[in-house]
Amino acid sequence: MKVYKAYAKVNIFLKITGSRGNYHEIISRFMRVDTLYDELFFTPKEEPSFKIIGSFDCETKQNSIYKAYEALRDATSSEALERLMSAYSVNVKKAIPAYAGLGGGSSDAATYLKMCNEVLHLGLSLNELATIGLKVGADVPFFIYGFGSANVSGIGEVVEEFKEKILNIEVFTPDIKISTPKVYKLYRENFYEPIDGFKSDELKRTLSLDILKTMHADEANDLFKPALQEYSELKKYYKHGWHFSGSGSSFFKLKEI
Repeated sequence: MKVYKAYAKVNIFLKITGSRGNYHEIISRFMRVDTLYDELFFTPKEEPSFKIIGSFDCETKQNSIYKAYEALRDATSSEALERLMSAYSVNVKKAIPAYAGLGGGSSDAATYLKMCNEVLHLGLSLNELATIGLKVGADVPFFIYGFGSANVSGIGEVVEEFKEKILNIEVFTPDIKISTPKVYKLYRENFYEPIDGFKSDELKRTLSLDILKTMHADEANDLFKPALQEYSELKKYYKHGWHFSGSGSSFFKLKEI
């Protein structure tokens, strides 16, 4: 059975541009990490119920892959999808840490959607898959499109490829489980200062390498300060020259060759 790679991402920068109801609108540069990925594949099973094989600490129905299955089922009413998931498990070899700001759950969901689209010949376009994936999570569309680097805006639904060299990224993830909703809530309460359109456009045009060389972690990522306030133990892991991905807890930098 074919093995599919679900890559991690880092946020080269992440700035809040405003709010939309309970959601925060962002502008962020997502970059794929080619050396860090989960592996997904289908394996035959005997019991008909939906099954995910892998090291997850959540119930099946809370897993992003199951949510992707539900979204795809609702969008297509595909009987072939039902037959597939009655006969096969989704096997996941996890390498991307959870609660880490690396998009592991979103990447798994996106990869599952693309697997089903390919195996079942559903004929869905990337735009259609991205629309379905957005129902699962805000980061899913980026992984659907498969860009190495992209400017992501709105609540994650606007993904614009940014053509640049994919950097060799080193990632370090402390053993700290961070709640993204908590960090965003603290940001809104204590740090809310949306970036203006001019600065946003300037960031969108700047190469990721230049951003990493010229901006500190707290300048590049609006969520770093609230994350530090909520999870003070992060301070002992931060080192000068490292950047912070998403709401954390992962730090990253250019890998030294």
